Amino acid sequence: MRREVKDKILQALTYIASALSVFVLGAIIVYLVINGLSLINTHLLTSNYYPQTANSGVKADYVYSEMGDYSGNGHYSKKWGIAVEDIVTSHNDEEISVTYIDPNSPFAHMESLVAGQEGQDSSLEVGSNIQNIYYTDENGETVFLSKVQMGDAENLVARLDEAEGIVSCNFESLGGGIRGSIVTTLYLIVISLIISLPIGIASAIYLHEYANKSKINRLIRQGIDTLTGVPSIVYGLMGVAVLFPVTQLFGATSTSILLGGLTLAIILLPTIISSTEEALIVVPQSLRDGSLSLGATKSQTIFKVVLPCAVNGILTGVLLGIGRVIGESAALVYTTSTVISDFPTIMSQGTSLSLMIWSIMSGEQPNYELASAISLIILIIVFVINFVVKIIGKRLARSFM
Repeated sequence: MRREVKDKILQALTYIASALSVFVLGAIIVYLVINGLSLINTHLLTSNYYPQTANSGVKADYVYSEMGDYSGNGHYSKKWGIAVEDIVTSHNDEEISVTYIDPNSPFAHMESLVAGQEGQDSSLEVGSNIQNIYYTDENGETVFLSKVQMGDAENLVARLDEAEGIVSCNFESLGGGIRGSIVTTLYLIVISLIISLPIGIASAIYLHEYANKSKINRLIRQGIDTLTGVPSIVYGLMGVAVLFPVTQLFGATSTSILLGGLTLAIILLPTIISSTEEALIVVPQSLRDGSLSLGATKSQTIFKVVLPCAVNGILTGVLLGIGRVIGESAALVYTTSTVISDFPTIMSQGTSLSLMIWSIMSGEQPNYELASAISLIILIIVFVINFVVKIIGKRLARSFM
């Protein structure tokens, strides 16, 4: 009787623990969806984080012609062929954004007024935020319409309809995009895996297939297990102190994506070595013996029999490594910097998606919505990579039944 009661209690505790885990994970996902899903769009994924400002004037050869009709979003000025609407950016700023520009509009025939760029095409584009406008009134005098005077989109259209001519416009791109951080994250994944995968797999093959049970090999295994638990911030300090001189040989003058990738490669090595060795252990010894008895060499047996059987376990280690790279932030603070870069290169500074979350949440006004949106994107990327790797694993795996 006591045994039955004890079993039921343990079973109930198991169900409760499972339910709590599902509830917590579900609550996190629901929170991210509620706060961040509305921000995920093409602009967020393909645009720069920092807005680009432009000061443009109407081209001298522009000739006014009749504007067409428009029935889309925003308030439309048929006189000047431009539609605008009020928006709140991912930075929680209120802006007047352009939703449509008629091909005959003077706003579609502008050139840059910036020193050194005079005469270059710099027309207003859909998605830009209008900062100020110079126009001429009925007396032919130039009137300055500031952002404060515009008020909102409806008032701006009303003021434009009273104008007799458009002189110039100051505008900026919407900004708030994460394209640069996505590129940086992909760079880090590629660099770290290119370095850590061959070294990690080769090390695991040596430890399990070739190494004898000596004290030195036991110490190596103990060191690998110890490195798995070392905080990533320690690896970051090591990267700056030890690996930075290496990146200088390639032309880096400061912290860079290359330095971050090298540091992450060292972080991933213990995980990849351990997961690969575990995968090799699972392969039955009878397959090795059968291959050797048929005349195959040990290296042939390892690379043509053992590794194909262990491919699923090795790919599991790859997945763990990719997840570690995407989610890592502490080590990257020292190695890639916390400056968000819209045009990252391997030798330049940049921020990964996880580090971008840290950056936007560490300011005086944390942006929970944008942080939630980036978190959702990270989850989607991990899910897609997981799905692709599983498919590759099924195709590469061989059956030895």
